[in-house]
Amino acid sequence: MVTILFHDTIFGPIHSRRLGTSLGINLMPNDGKICSFDCLYCEAGFNAQGAGTTGVSRRREVADALRAKLQAMHNAGDRLDVITFSGNGEPTLCPDFPEIVDDVIALRDEFYPNVKISVLSNSTMIGKPEVVAALRKVDNNILKLDSAVESTMRAIDRPANPDFTVERVVEQLRQFSGECIIQTMMLRGTHCGVAIDNTTDDEIDALISAYRTINPREVMLYSLDRPTPESNLQRIERRELDAIADRMRRCGIKIQVN
Repeated sequence: MVTILFHDTIFGPIHSRRLGTSLGINLMPNDGKICSFDCLYCEAGFNAQGAGTTGVSRRREVADALRAKLQAMHNAGDRLDVITFSGNGEPTLCPDFPEIVDDVIALRDEFYPNVKISVLSNSTMIGKPEVVAALRKVDNNILKLDSAVESTMRAIDRPANPDFTVERVVEQLRQFSGECIIQTMMLRGTHCGVAIDNTTDDEIDALISAYRTINPREVMLYSLDRPTPESNLQRIERRELDAIADRMRRCGIKIQVN
């Protein structure tokens, strides 16, 4: 099984094809994975690998490690475009997430005031007011919607909570109208013999309808770039992504293709 874990709370900087030079913050364990999705394409592997032994990051640990890293980078004159919450699972599951966001903003302002703060989230925790309030504070609130068709979403993302539905998450995403960025992974393939494809006409029509309801700042449309735990998935090539994006743009949706 493909498993690429981040073994530090603060990692990088790395080059992100969507965000630029990015310093990562991993709030999940450094030797395992905790996530409310079990996506077929997750580079960190399936949740079955277990949560490891190091536990979820705590507020003081994150602040101390980030301060040390930013101080060293600042002293060395290193470039930085963005600080990104990502890593070995869903960052908003961390109990200290709202407070950590406040600390990261303060440290960013101290060392790199022009740098953006991004959160990559799977949207599963946006029913919690404290998570919503924290996400509203960051520059790039990037929330996942891989399909607006229930069966396809469940096949690709495999949410842990059976109450998580497309209808519910689209309604919850509306509260960020004009503020959030929606991230959609385009792919096709099979899993356990079942065909999966979120690039069909019906899928694109459903996504367009959902995007119109949500009214995001923009949509990030992308496809596979790294090995996946499900080996029977296919990357959607740039020409096809561009064609899908053009169809969405004709409906008034701002699209970034990566």
